[in-house]
Amino acid sequence: MTAIETAPGKTAARQSSDADPVPRHVAIIMDGNRRWARERGVPEAEGHAAGVDAIRPIVERAQQRGAAVLSIFAFSRENWQRASAEVETLFALLDGAIRDYTPDLVRQGVRVRLLGRMEELSSATRESIEEALSETEAGSSMVLNVAFNYSARCEIVDAARRCITDGLSAAEVDEAAIAARLYTPDFPELDLLIRTGGDQRVSNFLLWQAAYAELYFTDLYWPDFDTDAFDAALAEYARRSRRFGR
Repeated sequence: MTAIETAPGKTAARQSSDADPVPRHVAIIMDGNRRWARERGVPEAEGHAAGVDAIRPIVERAQQRGAAVLSIFAFSRENWQRASAEVETLFALLDGAIRDYTPDLVRQGVRVRLLGRMEELSSATRESIEEALSETEAGSSMVLNVAFNYSARCEIVDAARRCITDGLSAAEVDEAAIAARLYTPDFPELDLLIRTGGDQRVSNFLLWQAAYAELYFTDLYWPDFDTDAFDAALAEYARRSRRFGR
């Protein structure tokens, strides 16, 4: 397996339409933690900690606003290139946050899934995270996808490999076949992709799912991206006309 299997949630089944004022599937590239820390003259670890703290209110607001799926980019495969101390800090913060947030997520009915190559993580890390996340399995109000050790290109490669493993002929490999073997086969396609921190690129995140997504960029660093900023992104989304090539 290349990713933890997902199952459709009760609120995630309907595809988005032009009439939807709120996106069904929102994704966030949470960028700017290190720059936030540097500008304040504090250790970068404090920026990452502040970034982790910023996740909880956005999850709650997304659920309040009626989103079916929220996907957040927590750790990319490219992040392994950072200093080992920073990687260890990120792992500890994310592991701790998942464990600390789990009771609230269970109470809120939020089901958590990990997207990425979990088999590349140590067995101790994988088991620790999966144990905590299994407690959210019954959640049906919203799905929270945590992209961890994730790469969109690797996701597409893994889907192609599964086509081969499943014995599909070349003629049977079409968009539907690939989509069914992605890490997110049962969720609506991405409606809105938000990136904080000022950069205007998607950085190898949900490339397939974002084919027709609306892109929203903000100069706010992720630790400063609060519920008002999230609401502003949704308001901008509601003002746009989505034509899907028509």
